[in-house]
Amino acid sequence: MRFKMILASVKTEISEKVVDAGKEAGATGATIISARGTGLHEAKTFFGLTLEDQTDIILFLVEEHIVNEIMEAIGEAGEFLKPGTGIAFSLPVDHVIGMESQIELFKKEVRDNYF
Repeated sequence: MRFKMILASVKTEISEKVVDAGKEAGATGATIISARGTGLHEAKTFFGLTLEDQTDIILFLVEEHIVNEIMEAIGEAGEFLKPGTGIAFSLPVDHVIGMESQIELFKKEVRDNYF
């Protein structure tokens, strides 16, 4: 099996919505990491202190055949086509350990949908 990691950077108030959309599209779970970020425009300052929006990084580890469906679902849920709402991208994953309970589910879905 081949896996990919989808990383999505979103505003904290829509994290749950994005995770739910990813799970509805086939992801079996997600990890949410709190972060701070900066974008194209300078962050606001207040008496010399920088005010940055809190951001969540959502990680989905998924079988490669369902990446496109999940990306479309989270992009729509997160409204990524609007400026400043978030981004998502995927990376190949070489090795995975600890997902044995989910691998059988992935195999069944791939067999049912692609073969």
